[in-house]
Amino acid sequence: MTAVVAAEGLAKTYLLHLQGGARLPVFAGLDFAVAAGECLALAGPSGTGKTTLLRILYGQCLPDRGRALLRHEGAMVDVAAAPPRLVLALRRQAVAHVSQFLRAIPRVPALDIVAGRALRRGTAPGEARRLAAAMLERLNIGPALHGLAPATFSGGERQRVNLATAFVVASDVLLLDEPTASLDAANRAVVVELIGEARARGAAIVGIFHDDDVRRRVADRQLDLASFRAAP
Repeated sequence: MTAVVAAEGLAKTYLLHLQGGARLPVFAGLDFAVAAGECLALAGPSGTGKTTLLRILYGQCLPDRGRALLRHEGAMVDVAAAPPRLVLALRRQAVAHVSQFLRAIPRVPALDIVAGRALRRGTAPGEARRLAAAMLERLNIGPALHGLAPATFSGGERQRVNLATAFVVASDVLLLDEPTASLDAANRAVVVELIGEARARGAAIVGIFHDDDVRRRVADRQLDLASFRAAP
């Protein structure tokens, strides 16, 4: 198996500076690998580091020890040790991240937010807007909302803008943090389809899926982070 995403000996402890320097161990000795076309579901109780792990893989959070590896241009890159320019290149070219929250620039229309990811990939402006509109409509965000800023949207609509941004162009790696948490059954079904299509294209997926039915439908296997709980 050729890994596209991997962790080797990852460890993370949070230092709570505003609480007397208390230390909050999360996980230690974390190892796994995900191949092209495979979906790994992260499991474990709250506090075991599921979201933290996704943030480390995306380069938003540094581990204390170990390596967080993503395949890029034929080589495995340690995101935790890579220079900022390379991390930005990975995000632009290879990795899409769906967080639980949409962090959008105020007053930027939904269509421009989604098209922006395609533009950063080098897609021509007209084609980027066409792809963005099609993906928004697939996720049931109709044309009447394309010119509006998502700050005015409901939680479920914002989540669908997040998803459209991640799926508007193909990515080698998808990091999904509860991608269906705010969605109704119809939109959950669309997301399951999008994940299936990404897997068929060869994307490696690491995700948190609290919906049991969604997890059964999209994941090949599960990794219980409670097994890597760091000692206090």
